[in-house]
Order: sequence, then C-alpha cells, then structure tokens
Amino acid sequence: MSRRGLIAGNWKMNCTVAEATALTAELRRLLAPIRHVDFMVAPPYTALWPVAQRLEGSHVILAGQELYPEAQGAFTGAVNGDMLAEVGCGAVLVGHSERRQLFGETLDSSRLRLRAALAAGLTPVLCVGETLDERRAQRTMEVVGQQVEAAIDGVDGSELAKIVIAYEPVWAIGTGEVATPGQAQEVHGAIRERIRSRGSELAEGMRILYGGSVKPDNAAALMGQADIDGALVGGASLKAESFAAIARAYPSK
Repeated sequence: MSRRGLIAGNWKMNCTVAEATALTAELRRLLAPIRHVDFMVAPPYTALWPVAQRLEGSHVILAGQELYPEAQGAFTGAVNGDMLAEVGCGAVLVGHSERRQLFGETLDSSRLRLRAALAAGLTPVLCVGETLDERRAQRTMEVVGQQVEAAIDGVDGSELAKIVIAYEPVWAIGTGEVATPGQAQEVHGAIRERIRSRGSELAEGMRILYGGSVKPDNAAALMGQADIDGALVGGASLKAESFAAIARAYPSK
C-alpha cells in the first residue's frame, strides 16, 4: 500500500505572533508547488489563531503542541481538544518526549490525551522514543513498544487509522545527533509490525514519521527507508527554506 508522506514542523516555544505569521507567509510561498507530500505545523498557543487565518486555503494542517484531556474545569493554563479545533487545528501532538520529561506526562496520560484528541476530531500525532541510557541498555524496542501500546489501548480500528506515530529517539532531539537510516528503519519497522497485530491493512496504511535533528542534508536518506513516511521536524522547521528543502527531499515511493 502506498502511503502519502507527511512533513510536520514543531515550533516548540519559539515565535512571537509577528514572527509566526511572517514564517507562515514564507512557508505558504515555498510549499505551494510541493504537492507530493502533506504538511503540518505546530506553533505555540498564542500564534495558533493568526497562523490559522494565514493558512486558510492552503494545504498545510495546523496542529497544537499539547492538549489536556478534560473537557473543561479548573485546570489553569490548560487547553482542551475542542479549543484547539475551534481555532483551526486539525491535529495535535501527543506524548512528546519534552512533555514526558519536563512536565511529568506518563504512559497513562498519553492514552487519555490521545482519546481526547480523537473525541475532538483531531489527528493525534503520537510521539514515542527512548533515551540514550535505554538504547545503551538495548531496551529501545521494549520502551517504544510500551509507549505505543499504552497510548492505543482500547482504541478501535477505525480510530486507530486516524493516528500518526512519530518515532523520536530522545537522544537525538535538539542534540545534533541523529539515528542512522538503518537504526531508524529498524524501529519504524518494529512499530509497524506491532500495529499489524491489529490488522495488516491498518499497519500498511499508518504513517510513521521520524524525528530527531532532521535537516535537509540527512532527510533524503532517512525518509528513503521503507517504513519512514516523513518527518517531525524541530529546529529546522523554524526556517521556511530548510523546512521546504526537507519536504523536497521526500522520495517517491
């Protein structure tokens, strides 16, 4: 089965509204002629609405960086799925390693967030990955498998088909280190095999992205692997030209 590529940009805690709208305008210009892949950007909360307005009519999906699983209530600083959808989001990141490491998100909270995203009609981009210590201890498959299974527990096939998974080895995020194409493919293949237990067609259709210091000079080799369907890009997504260069590097499969 042919899977359409997806290039997603996580802007993290970067960009004022003015900077975000300027970046969006440049992205629209550079990405307009690139039609062989899909695009997604995840600005900070403060820029979601103005970026949504500037993306209107484009082929770029707007995503939130996080959501709280409760529908409403006394949760100061939190944003729920319906709020993200209202300002124009079509997707949301779930379980990013920085959320796990810095904000105490757990396997259980990732499951709750993923379900909340689906309930709000958002595409969850489930982020999974191991630390350097876990890789050195040869626990990569165990850790990643546990993260995947915990998040999708109880999710039926029709909902599972709406999920995107992003494998981001924690040791490669923002460090300049990057998994080799072979290392990345090994984990992507294992994730797909795990999904295959839910159905072969479901596994073949699921998009699995690689993230972790993706740049224009390594994107083609990584995304050329059989089970890598695109990239979740961090720092390189803050410059429109580098993000577009990564998109252009996505090969026809």
